[in-house]
Amino acid sequence: MRSVQDIDVAGKRVFVRVDYNLPMDEQGNITDDNRIRQTLDLIAYLQDRQAKIILASHLGRPKAGYEKRFSLAPVAEHLSTLSGKKVAFASDCIGPVVNDQVAALKNQDILMLENLRFHKEEKSNDAGFARKLAGLCDVYVNNAFAVSHRDQASVTGMVAHVPEAGAGFLLEREMNAYADAFENPERPLVAVIGGAKVSSKLAALENMLNTVDQMIIGGAMANTFLLSQGIDTQTSLVEEDLKDTAARILQKAEEKKIAVYLPRDLVVGDSFAETARTKTVALDAVPDGWMVMDIGPDTADTFNQVIAKAKTIVWNGPMGVFEMPEFMAGTCAVARGIAGADAFSVVGGGDTGLAVRECGVKEQMSYVSTGGGAFLHLMEGKPLPGVVALG
Repeated sequence: MRSVQDIDVAGKRVFVRVDYNLPMDEQGNITDDNRIRQTLDLIAYLQDRQAKIILASHLGRPKAGYEKRFSLAPVAEHLSTLSGKKVAFASDCIGPVVNDQVAALKNQDILMLENLRFHKEEKSNDAGFARKLAGLCDVYVNNAFAVSHRDQASVTGMVAHVPEAGAGFLLEREMNAYADAFENPERPLVAVIGGAKVSSKLAALENMLNTVDQMIIGGAMANTFLLSQGIDTQTSLVEEDLKDTAARILQKAEEKKIAVYLPRDLVVGDSFAETARTKTVALDAVPDGWMVMDIGPDTADTFNQVIAKAKTIVWNGPMGVFEMPEFMAGTCAVARGIAGADAFSVVGGGDTGLAVRECGVKEQMSYVSTGGGAFLHLMEGKPLPGVVALG
């Protein structure tokens, strides 16, 4: 993977694919600007080397054309504040007006294009749209790990039509962290897997059995594994059609001598609500009509005993319904255990990244990924199309 540092960018138009798909409140205020902050070093680098910088991203899921709530105009303004540099804004990402704005750029100028997904051709990787984007620049830089698992015009399509292409600093950091965790880890390597469904992480679970030394399974997906062991979790979320698959994964792990740790006790609720009545119960004592909402304290202690002996930890997926204060104790207990371990810890993005922030331990993790879907894609053992395109 060629690096932007291998390319002479002086005086050139550099198209940087960033991921500024940021959470916003109903008033349009950005509630978490971490993804912008993660790109400031590359922007400063390009300015120092007299590049003309064109930033491109998507935001949200617009259905057809322009939608004000998905405009990147507020993001451009926020970037200007964070960087202390003027950021011009284009009202579209292709077309004569944009072409004129790009032609007028001087060295060190920054221009942010409007939401790429206002054009349906972005997601469909339309060749004509990709060529129009490529025509804006002399150099393409992918600094958007979080979308690099997508085969889309600004991620893969346009790369074939630009004179030079390379990886930005954030993409390099992400790929290096993953390589350190999975390709040459210090052992024992422990995978902590949670979240809602086995189906969403089945490929990752099976692939990791070729790499990890121990595996911890929590979250609602653990219910399906418990079901495969004959444990009735009542009205909890389970995937009955994957019961045999879960059993097969456990059998394969046993054959490979990989210890798999499942919950030992459970926090249950009588409804899926913050106002639910709750109690901690043994695996075989979930009351009729109740559902599993979190791992219990004995489980958290057991998981953390394993985590404490690890030298490399990869975590993807919360241990329960951590969005509800009543059911975040298990996730935060594991988060604190990982943060306190003498280990290299890599945290998958998405809900897991949010969880470590909510639990107040983000800064104690070795690396927190910016991309949930892309991180999971790597865990499945699949190459990222956005990275392959740079090769």
